[in-house]
Amino acid sequence: MLRFLPVAPTLTLIGCAGAQVSDWPVKIGWPYSVRGVTYVPAAAPGYEVVGYASWYGSESGNRTANGERYRARWVSGAHTTLPLPSYVEVTALTTGRTILVRVNDRGPFSPTRVIDLSRGAARLLGIEQAGRAEVHVQLVDPPERDRARLRRGKPAVARREASPGQLAAWRSVLAAQ
Repeated sequence: MLRFLPVAPTLTLIGCAGAQVSDWPVKIGWPYSVRGVTYVPAAAPGYEVVGYASWYGSESGNRTANGERYRARWVSGAHTTLPLPSYVEVTALTTGRTILVRVNDRGPFSPTRVIDLSRGAARLLGIEQAGRAEVHVQLVDPPERDRARLRRGKPAVARREASPGQLAAWRSVLAAQ
């Protein structure tokens, strides 16, 4: 079971490019505002949402909100309020593919998106060419072997693709929003 400990919003840099990426401490942080919108980070057991994702890649080499170096080819993501790091399963509603994503950054700061993905994550989901895609996002507590793979820049073990019925249900939720 994950335990989320609130900490001050200061960043502790993980170190240079060769430093080990860590899942500890988990950071929640204080409320913050971007472009007039206030976001309140919080533990979110049971988090599940259907919405839109996009991907970002030009920031490669910059620092993420939890102090790690952003690597566009790794499987990572950005969320406005989930603790850092968190793990989510993301399913692309167009392809049915589901992957495990390590959330280590803040964003997207757009009311039309629920998560931003690294280019590596978008490629695995089959949505890289689209740029923006319908997704289902669910907070999960994956096994350590999957966490370790993502911390080393490798994709986690493949997830089961969503069934046509589940994809249709999620699409209807999105259409109703």
